Formats: sequence, structure tokens, C-alpha cells
Amino acid sequence: MTTPITLPLWLFVLILLFAAVTFASHFLFPSVRWFLRRRLENAVAELNKRLKTPIQPFKLARRMDTVRRLVYDPEVAQAIIEHAKAKGVREDVAAQTAERYAREIVPGFSAFTYFAFAIRAARFLSQSLYRVRLTDANSDALEAIPADDTVVFVMNHRSNMDYVLVTWLVAERSALAYAVGEWARVWPLRGLVRALGGYFIRRRYNNPLYRKVLARYVQMATEAGVTQAVFPEGGLSRTGGLGEPKLGLISYILDGFHPGKSRNVTFVPVALNYDRVMEDRNLIAAQKRGTGGFRFSLLPIYRYLRRQVWHRLTGKFHRYGYAAVSFGDPLSLTDFLSHPHNDNAADLGEALMSRIAAVTPIVPVPLVSHALRDGARDMASLQAEVRTRIERAQSRGVSVHLARDDLDYTIEAGLRALMERGFVERKGETLAVSDRGSPVVEYYAASVAHLLDVEALAAPEG
Repeated sequence: MTTPITLPLWLFVLILLFAAVTFASHFLFPSVRWFLRRRLENAVAELNKRLKTPIQPFKLARRMDTVRRLVYDPEVAQAIIEHAKAKGVREDVAAQTAERYAREIVPGFSAFTYFAFAIRAARFLSQSLYRVRLTDANSDALEAIPADDTVVFVMNHRSNMDYVLVTWLVAERSALAYAVGEWARVWPLRGLVRALGGYFIRRRYNNPLYRKVLARYVQMATEAGVTQAVFPEGGLSRTGGLGEPKLGLISYILDGFHPGKSRNVTFVPVALNYDRVMEDRNLIAAQKRGTGGFRFSLLPIYRYLRRQVWHRLTGKFHRYGYAAVSFGDPLSLTDFLSHPHNDNAADLGEALMSRIAAVTPIVPVPLVSHALRDGARDMASLQAEVRTRIERAQSRGVSVHLARDDLDYTIEAGLRALMERGFVERKGETLAVSDRGSPVVEYYAASVAHLLDVEALAAPEG
């Protein structure tokens, strides 16, 4: 037992290496993970004291634990059996498919990444690009939401900046979990989105097993009280106006809700509008081609950032005007279902979209674009048309954001933004919309048409 043996040096080094790895994996790493986990839990506990809606344990659970919980859910298990029969494969193969879906969907939320990095980055980016205005905070209504309700923010979708703006503006309330499309699955966005609590949706996986896995994740998160953000339109508006609601996520929430048994869900309508949507020309081109969307690529973003850095260095950069956000009246799901005939996702989607429409902010460029669309071709008629629209809209309680609280400056700001991009030409007091500017003017006018069209303004409230 004590007889010395001779080993080659390389073998001795290899043995030491294996011993070090074994020690680290069995003793050191678990201790370090436990220590870091304890510090994280203490930090989250302190953070929850400052948030209106605390971060729920479900969101902080280890990602693989949630994946396993999802795969072994009874409803998912039944869907696996049905998928195996439909596809003619073994159940273990179908189970592996379900696990792959679950791995793609389930996020890996990091409170540190969200609050230490994302919120600061969102505030910096928002204020660097826009003059951000919260036109209607609706604070009293939001404060009245019961603390044990699950809050779901429902928003119109104008730009990918929507994620950034709303993340920052609700940072004092809670951390949002977004449903994100396939465009964000590119590196390095994929890991960042997961760390921020976002979950991916693949619309091309339109089979019952995938829909069941996604539905059960949404229902589990909702029942656990996770604050979520949903875009009912499903994608960016190609026309500039509000689109018809796609009811997938809303129907999942509704299907998993059982009055008197489930945690109540309160939907908070959020409306956004911009003086300039960064994707406007791409969206207009996609609408003209009749395509459902446009391909996401990091290359245009790189070019855009490079151009903006150069403009800042040369002193030519200026912000894109105003970005405005309004919060509408919350809608309790329990109260909604208590009314006769309110029993399906279509009714709920319509109710939510109408509340979003009612609080859509009116900012300078859409306001001026709407008057130009309807034929204003000189400064006098433009001022008269804009003034008439503001008076009629305000008479119905519609909020109009006047830049610097000055009507003349608002008109000048909106007109200047269109002129700088070559969409409108001004010669003296005469105005002309260029050929390439016509669809852009129509696009921005559409964002407020439901509030400013003569028919809309003449219609009775309610």
C-alpha cells in the first residue's frame, strides 16, 4: 500500500487535473452557487420592497426547472400522446419535441441584467432618440389595481422601440415579460431577450403540440402573477393605424382563467405614438408589396448606429421629435366576464383595442400629417385645419400633446420633421407633399385617424 510507483509526468498532471475538476464540481461550485443564490435572493427581496408589483418566484425559478415542469404538465403530456399518434412516432420522440419547444419558449430571467443594465439602457436610448412624454399616466387607476392581481399590459405596436419605452416607463411597477417574435432569435439578442424575461414565439410552428406548450407556459406565468406585456396586433403596424387583434395569447390567458378559482387578471391598455417611427419606410414598403413583414437583420442596425455616432461627433444629430405614451383604464377579467355575452377572446380583444384607441397620443407629426392628408396646402389652411382638429378632439376628451404647450410651435415642429426628410416642400406659404412623401404622410395620419377623422369626431362617445 505504501510502495512508491513511478508515473509519467503527463499522466500525473492529468490525474491532478481530473481531481481539481471533481473537487470544483462537487464541492466548490455548489458552494459558490449557493452563496451567489443567497445574495441574489436578498437583492431581489430588497428590490421587491420598491416595486409596486413584486417579482414573482415563478419568474426567478431556474430555467430548466420551469422547462421540466412544463414538459410534465398533464395537459402537455396528453398533447404529447396525441402528437405521437398523429405523426406516427414513439411517445419518447414526441416528448423530446415538446422539450425542445419548452426550451425555446421558457426565458432565463436575470434581475441584475434587467434592473442594472436594461432599465438604464432603455432610459438612455429613449431620451437620446426622442423627447419622451407620458401624456396620461392614469396613476389613480393603476394604483387601484389589487396587489394580488396579475397585471398584463396590452399595447399597440408601432415600432421595436415600444419594448424600450414601456420597459423604462413601468420600471417602478415591475419587470415585464414580453412575447417576442422570431426576429429576436439572432445573436446576441437571443440571450439578452431571455435574460430580460422575454419568451419567444415561432409562428411557423403551427401545430397542436407547440400551441399547447406555449399556452401552458402563458397560463402558468399568469396564474403565478408574472407581469406581462402583450401586443394584441401580433406585429408592427404596416399602415400606421391600429390593426385587428390577433387573439392567440389573449385566448390562452382566457382559456386558463376560472372565475373564483384563478388569480384575477387585470389588463392595462397602453397606447404609443411617435413623430418618427424608425422602421416607417420598411413598413410602408412591406404594406405596398403585400407581404406579411420584412426580414430582420442586424446589418441595417449597424449602419444606423454608425451614422448616428458620426452625426453626434460632427454635431449634426438631433432627436426624432416626440414619443408619447398613455395608459388607459384597466380592465378586470373577472368584471369583464361577469357581463352577459362577454365570454370569448374576440370580445375581450375588441374591448382592449377600443381602450387603446381611446388614449392614443396625438403628437406633432401625425397631427400635421392628418391635415396635409386632407388637403391643407398652405400655412393658413394648415393652421386652421390643425386648430379645428384639436378643438374637436379635446371636446371629446382626447389628449393632444402640444409641443411646448404652443400650437404654432407644434405645427412648425411637425412640418419641419417632414420637410427635413424631403417628404414635404415649402415655398413661401405654399406647401406640397412630394411623391415619395405621400405614403409617409398617409402612414402617420393613419395613427390618429380614428381620433381626428370627421366621422370619428362627429360620432357620439361610448
